[in-house]
Amino acid sequence: MSLHCIMARGAARMAVRTPLQPSFRSLWMEETGSELVEFTITLSLVLMTIFSILAGSVALYAQHYVTNAAREATRYAIVRGSYWSGTTCSTTTAGDCMATSTNVSNFVLSTVPPLISTSQLSVSTSWPGTTATGAACDTINGTNSITCTVSVTVSYNYNFLLPFLPDKTITLASTSSGTIAE
Repeated sequence: MSLHCIMARGAARMAVRTPLQPSFRSLWMEETGSELVEFTITLSLVLMTIFSILAGSVALYAQHYVTNAAREATRYAIVRGSYWSGTTCSTTTAGDCMATSTNVSNFVLSTVPPLISTSQLSVSTSWPGTTATGAACDTINGTNSITCTVSVTVSYNYNFLLPFLPDKTITLASTSSGTIAE
C-alpha cells in the first residue's frame, strides 16, 4: 500500500465520528437541558414582575398615607386655632389646646402605619396669614386666627428595594390647606 492510501484511510477514519466523540456542532444543536434553561429564564421574569408589582403597590400605599396624613394634619390644625384656648397641646388627642408646628408633626408621626419609616417622613406646617382667597386675615391673635389658612405638607422618601432600578428613591409629597374654624 502506498503512503497516500494509508493517509486517505486515516482521514476517512477521522471523519467518521463515534457516538462517544460528538462534534461541536452537534453539541450546539443538542436540546438536552433546554427545558431547564427556559424554566430559569421564565421564572426570573415572573419573579421580577411579581416583585415589581409588590414594590409599586407599597409605593402607592405610601402615597395614599402621605395624602391622607396631610389632610388629617390640616384638620387637626384647623380645629385648634388661636381661639381654642391659647395653650399648647401636650398630647395628640383632641383637647383644649392650640396647635403648633410641633403638635402637628407629632400628630402625623403618631398615625404612621406599618411599612412606613418615620425617619423618612417630614412634616411642614405654615400659617401664611391669609384667607382662602389670598387676602390678609385678622391676625390679632396670631396667624392661626379664625378665617386664616393653615397649610400642611407631608413628604416621604420611599426607597425601592428592587436592584435593577437606576434611581431607587422617590419623594412622595402632599400639601393640604384649610381655613381655621376655631
